[in-house]
Amino acid sequence: MNNNNAIDLLEIELVNKEDFLKVKETLTRIGITSKKENKLFQSCHILHKRGKYYIVHFKELFILDGLESDIDANDVGRRNRIAKLLEEWGLIRIVYPLAAEQVVGLNQIKIISYADKLNWELCPKYHIGKKR
Repeated sequence: MNNNNAIDLLEIELVNKEDFLKVKETLTRIGITSKKENKLFQSCHILHKRGKYYIVHFKELFILDGLESDIDANDVGRRNRIAKLLEEWGLIRIVYPLAAEQVVGLNQIKIISYADKLNWELCPKYHIGKKR
């Protein structure tokens, strides 16, 4: 899966159309942490294209931009786990649930509570809408 030819984006629907910003903000608090500092590296983003919504791993966004990416099965499993959490929390619905079957364990992601986010440096690895 580390080529730039094909990626399978995970299509979702918002439970409430007004929740786009809520999902976007929630995703800033889910990812992988630094071992030495209170830094969280955001794993996934919500993408809105042509009237559809997707939960995408930041490495998938690199591919969409035509850049090299070393996305692997673990990255896809992390994306799927995060999407399933958002679905459990009532924020989204995964359009094709079979596309999100492969997941990693919860021990492979960190979720920062909204109340605790000021104690963390939240670091996105990709900025949607910014020219590279």
